Amino acid sequence: MSTNNLIDLLQAYQGFYPDESRTVTRYLEFVSNHPDCFERTQLKGHVTGSAWLVNTTGTHVLLTHHRKLNKWLQLGGHADGNSNVLEVALMEAREESGIDQIQSLGTQLFDIDIHEIPARKNDPAHLHYDARFALQVTGNNTFTLSDESNALEWVEIPQLSKYTSETSMLRMADKWSHQNS
Repeated sequence: MSTNNLIDLLQAYQGFYPDESRTVTRYLEFVSNHPDCFERTQLKGHVTGSAWLVNTTGTHVLLTHHRKLNKWLQLGGHADGNSNVLEVALMEAREESGIDQIQSLGTQLFDIDIHEIPARKNDPAHLHYDARFALQVTGNNTFTLSDESNALEWVEIPQLSKYTSETSMLRMADKWSHQNS
């Protein structure tokens, strides 16, 4: 598997969001130095793919109340060897929401984040290098709860701060609002 596509996406992202250069640089260093970055077996951290999944009108984002982390987050998960992070984000959005009719709103990264995942059972604390894409439901907005979530909820984007104070989540809401105003 190749890191080249992800490196290209990160370099393009840095051009769009130069104020996030420190995070992009850390992400690029990790991916460049760890060819196994798409595997969970890379214990320092690994790449994940996430979805800023909006409803058909683009007014609400689907959040999961994550069972293991016990907080409201965007949908997403591990790459598990897949270096096509957009494909990972689409797959995770479909699996975690039960919604099949989802399209990508572009091939560029919508957001990136590096965050620590606490130690749990046999897994040490590690970092998730999250590649996030803007996706939209193209059919019915009805979701199905998966076993990974305590709850799923369509949240009106201006009301996101009532569910989370996570900086990266609020940053995505701000990006979405600016792109769609």
